[in-house]
Formats: sequence, structure tokens, C-alpha cells
Amino acid sequence: MILVLASQSASRRAMLEAAGVPFEAIPAAIDERAVEAGLEGRAPDAVARELAGAKALEVSNRYPHRTVLGSDSLVTVDHRRFDKPQSREHAGEHLRFFSGRTMLLHSAAALAVDGKLVWSTAETAELKVRTLSEAFIEDYFDHEWPAVAGCVGVFRIEARGVQLFERIEGSHFTVLGMPLLPVLGALRERGVLP
Repeated sequence: MILVLASQSASRRAMLEAAGVPFEAIPAAIDERAVEAGLEGRAPDAVARELAGAKALEVSNRYPHRTVLGSDSLVTVDHRRFDKPQSREHAGEHLRFFSGRTMLLHSAAALAVDGKLVWSTAETAELKVRTLSEAFIEDYFDHEWPAVAGCVGVFRIEARGVQLFERIEGSHFTVLGMPLLPVLGALRERGVLP
């Protein structure tokens, strides 16, 4: 049976394709801000896990008897949460705040079958942002905007976004937006993968 990916994320699709996982992408129709409203005060990794679960459940309810994978990522810097930027100017504000600080990237995944969550996990990567000059920020956006508009943390690690960082600790897949190794293990346990 082919896995359903409840996402339109290019990086999540690319991870599954590269790993040889057959899947069909069907984006979840949820209001992420509404889900988050009920999670006030929860740890960022728990919020990412809840959002991943909500996405998996929404698609699972529409596609019974299918294994559905939901995923979500959150960024926090100095205990402040950052969502996807609303404009290039907003993205610049994010990068100025990140400059010289440590970013925590929380990525989660969840599996649902027949409208029930059957598995979830979350991982956190630590990314030390180097000091960013205004000239670098402008040049960065000249090359990466609008591609990074839909990226939490305003970067694509597989592109020029790697230049934002001095050091990265944690799984490469978590940084890309999904804890892939635990996902593959869970899919094998459930017989979705051999």
C-alpha cells in the first residue's frame, strides 16, 4: 500500500523520493494557527508533534485504510517562536534577530490510519547562526527569495541557507524538516516498507 504524505513540502517529498519510499502527496486542510491556539504554553517539540498529528489525522479521515504521514517543523530562538515570514521585509527581521544566536529547529512526524494516530515522534536540531551583515542578508534574499518564503527559519539548508550557520548539531533530515530515520523505522514496523 502506498503511503500518503499529508504535505506539499518539496523537501519532505524529496526526502521520501531519495529514500525510495513510494508515496502520494495529499496536503492536509487544517488551520495550523487554530490548532496552535489550544497549545499555549506547550514545549515547541510538543507543538510540532501535535501539528504533525493534526495533519495526518485530517488526511486519514478523508482516505481510510491508508497510512498517512504528517510532519511539521518549528523554529525557536531565545525562547521566541518564529513562523514562516509574511514578506521579504519580515524575513529580514527574522534573520537580523537570528544573527549570532542559536536556532532550535523542532521537526516532528506522525502516522495515522483510519482516523487514529498510531505513532509520532519529534527531534530537535541546534543551529548556530553566524553574525549576518546587512550586505549578506540583501544578497541572500536576492538569490533565495521567494524560495525561502515558505520555509520556517527562512532557509533551505540544501541551498544558500547553509551559509547562515557556523555549526549544526542534530540530524540532517531533522534540519530538512522531517525526522526521516524514525519515520522509516515506523513504516517498516507497520509493514508499509519491507
